[in-house]
Order: sequence, then C-alpha cells, then structure tokens
Amino acid sequence: MHFYWGSFDLAVTRFSGRRAPERADPIQREAYSHEVISAGFWPGGAGVQPAFYSYAAPEPPGLKTCSIRPSGAIYHTGMSEFILPYDEIRGARSPENEIMEFLQSTYEAGANLAQWDRAALERSPGTTAKIGG
Repeated sequence: MHFYWGSFDLAVTRFSGRRAPERADPIQREAYSHEVISAGFWPGGAGVQPAFYSYAAPEPPGLKTCSIRPSGAIYHTGMSEFILPYDEIRGARSPENEIMEFLQSTYEAGANLAQWDRAALERSPGTTAKIGG
C-alpha cells in the first residue's frame, strides 16, 4: 500500500515476481522494474473526475478490451488504465461491493492475460502467508 504525494492518490500494487522490460526514463525504470498490477483512488485532475483506477505494467495485449465490472467502469485510453468514476460509486446500492468488483475484475484480467502464476501469488481471504521455512 502506498501514497503518491505528487498526485495525492492511495494505491496498492501486486507484483508477479518477473522482471519487466527496461524503460528509458530512470525513474520509471526503477518504479516498473518488475511486472505490476496497481489499483487505487485518485482525487482527479487533468480533465478526469475523481475515480478508482487500475492498470497493469507492462500492459498485456488485449487488456484494454476486457470486460470489466461493474458496468460504470471504462478503459481510459489517454491514461492507459481502467477507471471507475467516483460519481458511479456514490449512487451505488452497495459501494463496497462495486469497488471490490472493480478491483478484482481488473486484477484478474491483467493477471490472466499476462499469464501470472496466480495459484502461487494469491491467498484466500483471511489467510496469511507462511514466513520462513
């Protein structure tokens, strides 16, 4: 879990454990040295209203055309990520469920298309990873 002070967004990132193609920009080279799927909340800016977001880096082919839930979520081509506008959630009967549906469906789409080893990476809710031998 991390907080980006420059854009004031709160995010959580999952890693596949595999190296990503190296980027030319020195900051992005370090930030995206490994495959990631990141999701969070952004208060808006640059013509985009406050929204929940999710992206994969590198983006696997076919991600932008995946069917994501809930129905108010879209792929924002200018930002190269999925967004779920905050206004969609404000009027929802079950905001928590819709946010979780967005987070889970975008993660599954990215992880499946990138062929992540989900069985090795994921834990069932309420379980903890065993540390050490």
